[in-house]
Amino acid sequence: MVNLTKQRRLAAKILHVGLGRVWIDPKAAGDVAEAITRNDIRGLIEDGVIQKIQKQGISSGRARVNARQKAMGRRKGHGSRKGARGARTKRKERWMSKIRALRYRLKELRADDSINKTVYRKLYNKANGGDFRNVAHLNDYITAHELLGQEET
Repeated sequence: MVNLTKQRRLAAKILHVGLGRVWIDPKAAGDVAEAITRNDIRGLIEDGVIQKIQKQGISSGRARVNARQKAMGRRKGHGSRKGARGARTKRKERWMSKIRALRYRLKELRADDSINKTVYRKLYNKANGGDFRNVAHLNDYITAHELLGQEET
């Protein structure tokens, strides 16, 4: 086997790549060994005896699969989480989404005449005070205290 390190180095300089990205045709090793000037190397590059190897890329296929799964709600368990609870969704944002849902439900009930305005105001203030965890808890409270369809006193 012929020593082609100097030719490889010259080709790397000409092609503006590293030594690892220079491909020399093993069948034409004798011709390459005779090439000692930059012009000789340029001629071999034009002939295709010496070529630049394409850069290694990073596949984004796995990332796409993971993103698709995350969109479906997978891969979000305790082991995948970084940061505290408030770092993922802020306390204020959690409160806002909860209170909006509660207020929307109360307005629905008032519009249907399921509850009167006195009961509405009482429940509205309770919701504002943080008495209800969620809409289901509010509904349970209403049924437990028999506030549906109650007449004004």
